[in-house]
Amino acid sequence: MVIRLLSHTASRLFGLNSACRALPLACMLSIGWALAGESARAQAAPTAATAAASVSAIADSTTAPSPPGGQLQTTRVQQRQGGTAAVPGQGSALYPGDVVRLKIFREPDLSGDYDVNAQGIAVFPKVGSISVIDIGADSLQRLLVNTYSKYLVDPAIEVIPLRRVTVLGAVKNPGLYPVDPTLTVAHVIALAGGATSDGNQKKLELIRGGQKLKVELTTRDTVATTPIRSGDEIYVPERSWLVRNGYVIGAAIGATGFIVTAIINH
Repeated sequence: MVIRLLSHTASRLFGLNSACRALPLACMLSIGWALAGESARAQAAPTAATAAASVSAIADSTTAPSPPGGQLQTTRVQQRQGGTAAVPGQGSALYPGDVVRLKIFREPDLSGDYDVNAQGIAVFPKVGSISVIDIGADSLQRLLVNTYSKYLVDPAIEVIPLRRVTVLGAVKNPGLYPVDPTLTVAHVIALAGGATSDGNQKKLELIRGGQKLKVELTTRDTVATTPIRSGDEIYVPERSWLVRNGYVIGAAIGATGFIVTAIINH
């Protein structure tokens, strides 16, 4: 009676027929556990990547104070310039919508983040409005050192250009973030808390003005080497339904195998 009940249940739940009785148990179990294993590996990968990106982002965000004596501090910017011409969205050049992070040694009241308006002008304390459009961080730094020398003795200034980028999709804390162009795309995603277990960081999308751009983004790319500019959105899509539900499918196939085995043995 028990075997007949199992057979009837299997036929109702899984649509088994006489052909299924000949299906080897090993084959069905292999398919089930393969799907479950693939799902586990897919979900574990983004977690490890997110943790590594978060650690790197914290390390990159820590900068030593500028030394006195008016020395120019452009190390972080120069590392990514590589002699390439500045174009919108790349390198250390500034454009409307960007943010200038200004650090003046021993002058916390003058240091801060200053927006670049639609006309390409940023307003700095004491010196007022300065046109920064198409100016690299190193050139702006020299300009500010000369300008602030009228008010400070041997000012030591650090200039960091920032992009305003929105991170959306399968991330833990979607929102708008100021991004250093020297950071990688993985670091930008880490600023948003990292991708969720369902996030697919291998198929990132760049959206501008509501339109998806035909560019390929990888987590290894630095913002300076991509078309990313202020106002853009980085979208992290979800993984496919099959990958996200591999455990369920694997368990269902495994259960089917056990029921078929019981029917065949009977």
